[in-house]
Amino acid sequence: MARMTLSGIKKSFNAVDVLHGIDLEISDKEFIVFVGPSGCGKSTLLRLIAGLDTISAGEFRVDDRRMNDVVPSRRGIAMVFQSYALYPHMDVYENMAFGARLMGLDKAEIDRRIDEAARMLRLEPLLKRKPRELSGGQRQRVAIGRALVRKPKVLLLDEPLSNLDAALRSDVRLEIARLHREIGGTTIYVTHDQVEAMTLADRIVVMNNGRVEQFGSPRELYEKPANTFVATFIGSPRMALLDVERDGSRLGLAGSGSVAIGRPPASDERELVIGVRPDALTVLADETADGFRGNVVYTEYLGDNTYVYVRLGDGTLVSVRSPDGIDLRPDTPVTVNVAPEAVHYFSRTTRERLAA
Repeated sequence: MARMTLSGIKKSFNAVDVLHGIDLEISDKEFIVFVGPSGCGKSTLLRLIAGLDTISAGEFRVDDRRMNDVVPSRRGIAMVFQSYALYPHMDVYENMAFGARLMGLDKAEIDRRIDEAARMLRLEPLLKRKPRELSGGQRQRVAIGRALVRKPKVLLLDEPLSNLDAALRSDVRLEIARLHREIGGTTIYVTHDQVEAMTLADRIVVMNNGRVEQFGSPRELYEKPANTFVATFIGSPRMALLDVERDGSRLGLAGSGSVAIGRPPASDERELVIGVRPDALTVLADETADGFRGNVVYTEYLGDNTYVYVRLGDGTLVSVRSPDGIDLRPDTPVTVNVAPEAVHYFSRTTRERLAA
């Protein structure tokens, strides 16, 4: 079992407050991803869980046992660092065995654990190689294997794919997903890449400025973002936010016209922010059609999809998904129509999601 509870977790470095009261409940065997922009506090929170930094305030528990003052080696938690941190003078076997020896395990048990980890990570042919003889992806697997040999209750991974090229990141991401299913433990994974978060996580913690903006499944975050920050952080291309005014059954955008309102929010606010994703928009080379008027900035052809980027009359840049591969030249006047049922409504003042 590895159920974790974080209650009111705060962290300060001298006079600088980094985390401002983190509350999370993480179930056994979950794959949790911390995601957010650089400097949001996600790696700091991971280090507090590992015990590498001290908690300034709040309480951290694993299976109802308070961990605030427990040394890292006795927490049952293993961490894989972004930099791999392999010993260059040791071969793969010795790198994987080092931590197990510090635990006081005998050679037979160490060999058994290394054989098991090497099988899972497909490292059997590499056990006698030095780190300099390995590719980036192989080094990453060795770093993960070294953590697995300790048989941790919780596996922490701090941006493990950031040093790999795009193709290799995809391969190793699949390996990590398979590994989590095979070992069945609790995994916490830190990344700034929302694609990794969406494809790996059971639940995602979206962080910003030392606070949790939303904690939920990838589908919840995508379909019901709690505020405008989550709305624009989750999804690629990002959701466009438009400052509109409600006038009866229509939403008006300064300098761009108006569109028919869809499901109206329960709030009676006249000034709203609406969020629209690329697949909720349609671009028409017709200035008289119903919708928001603008001009094409450029067209991005990606094979299976084409994205048309349009600058609307108020200056907002929106991306429109065009499956039929429409090709419009820059500066072409167009109308962007909005699917009313796909609009997300947010308060102009609080930036929070408005209930339908």
